Amino acid sequence: MNIEKIFKNNQKWVEERLSIDANYFNNLSEGQNPDILYIGCSDSRVTAEELMGVSPGEVFVHRNIANMIPNTDLSAMSVIDYAVAHLKVNHIVVCGHYYCGGVKAAMQSQDLGILNPWLRNIRDVYRMHKDELNAIEDEDLRYKRLVELNVQEQCINVIKTAEVQRAYRERGLSVHGWVFDIHSGKLIDLNIDFSKILVNIMEIYHLD
Repeated sequence: MNIEKIFKNNQKWVEERLSIDANYFNNLSEGQNPDILYIGCSDSRVTAEELMGVSPGEVFVHRNIANMIPNTDLSAMSVIDYAVAHLKVNHIVVCGHYYCGGVKAAMQSQDLGILNPWLRNIRDVYRMHKDELNAIEDEDLRYKRLVELNVQEQCINVIKTAEVQRAYRERGLSVHGWVFDIHSGKLIDLNIDFSKILVNIMEIYHLD
């Protein structure tokens, strides 16, 4: 890609926005008030705002390889804290996608250097669900199912945090697990039972 083209595209975008609303950027600079925190994959094919059809300022976004929420990742934990405690979002979405390179790498036994500790989190998901996954003979279907289970486990990691538990009690914040199907372009709601999971989580991870 020609880097200079990006600046030309930016200028065109600015002109288009101003032609619709002369105060667009003045209003944008006044602050943000998103209702959703979106945690997704860094994959270049999966752009949060575009696939949801939302505008700047409507969604707070965090992305990393394979949409992971390990409690040791200060970046992810800081994003959740800021979005929940300060921006007061009412929804947290963890969105994975089929044919995720990070999930695929975790299914293989290759030594990937610095990526190993990160991918181990996904391998832990496989370990927790190995009976179900190993029973799936079709490798492609097993791959897709691991993507879904990874989303589910990352939602659980979100629910474990003190900020989310407080926001659930105070204003009914909810957590959603989605998968983006690259082949169809559709978003799939995994319909994770937030309330049921929260009850089980609170028994062990309850924080006042």
